[in-house]
Amino acid sequence: MAKTMKAAVLHAVADLRYEDVARPVPGEGEVLLQVMAAGVCGSDIPRVFTKGTYHFPTIPGHEFAGKIVESDDPALLGRKAAVFPLLPCRKCAACQVGEYVKCADYDYYGSRRDGAFAEYLAVDKRNLVLLDDKISYAEASLLEPAAVARAAVRRMQITLGDTVVIFGAGPIGLLAAQWAKKAGAGLVRVVDISEEKLAFARQFGFEAYDQARDGACQCALEGTGASAALNNAVKALAPNGRLVLMGNPFGDMTIDKGVYSEILRREITMCGTWNSSYNDRVNDWKAVAEAMAAGDMAFEALITHRYPLERCNEALEMMRDKKEFFTKVTFVAKED
Repeated sequence: MAKTMKAAVLHAVADLRYEDVARPVPGEGEVLLQVMAAGVCGSDIPRVFTKGTYHFPTIPGHEFAGKIVESDDPALLGRKAAVFPLLPCRKCAACQVGEYVKCADYDYYGSRRDGAFAEYLAVDKRNLVLLDDKISYAEASLLEPAAVARAAVRRMQITLGDTVVIFGAGPIGLLAAQWAKKAGAGLVRVVDISEEKLAFARQFGFEAYDQARDGACQCALEGTGASAALNNAVKALAPNGRLVLMGNPFGDMTIDKGVYSEILRREITMCGTWNSSYNDRVNDWKAVAEAMAAGDMAFEALITHRYPLERCNEALEMMRDKKEFFTKVTFVAKED
């Protein structure tokens, strides 16, 4: 195997180069994964063009799946796997009870260390999610956003027959809508400022929310990070309603005075969600893998654009400038 590989390397803000780099060598407790599909997260756009990563150079990419090509465990060779991208310290109080997303000193593929916009990546065995062979690599790369969506829906505490409204009809929003339906919601609606996104959501059976028609909801998910959506989500809730906050904010989030009063008067419960659970008690990743194997949810249909990695700049600029309608953009490698 060659000692170099191709990768999309971020050298500085807005300086992403597709170039040759050293192929990683797996260390103790690691395997070498041939990356076969890597999704572009919405957070990757500011990461590449405005915010940067934690250091330069860095290879972005935290939503990915591939084939294990090097391992000291022969049983793992050739297996298809996705990867939980958070690397916990395994020493802090949160890690001691398996709450890895609350780790005090975590690492992360694609932002704090090199990620999957590359041909190969050395990954910790403990972060591998082994998959059924019938799951495609492109579908498998959606495990990360699907797990994030499932974790958010769990926090809604949906009861049978609840009306649920998802604010934000992007890929995670549409995955959350499907999880809400599986959780027993009687009616699931979506909200978005994009008519194209609402039309796309209808293909999955989710109509736009109309409070006059649909009534108040028991559960809402704010997935946009916009103040207007936060305020509207509160207004949509019935007394004792539950609001889960998930969207990464574009700036300061503000709540109107009247809306704040309604939170008090209607005794609304609000909570945040971040990432997903990956432990022996609650494992969103295992649940997603099982759903993919069962084929009872739409995952791969969310992918609207597939690019080879060499066209990384074209893909990211398309997303940044909104040159085309897209839901999920994925880098896909040619299979052997």
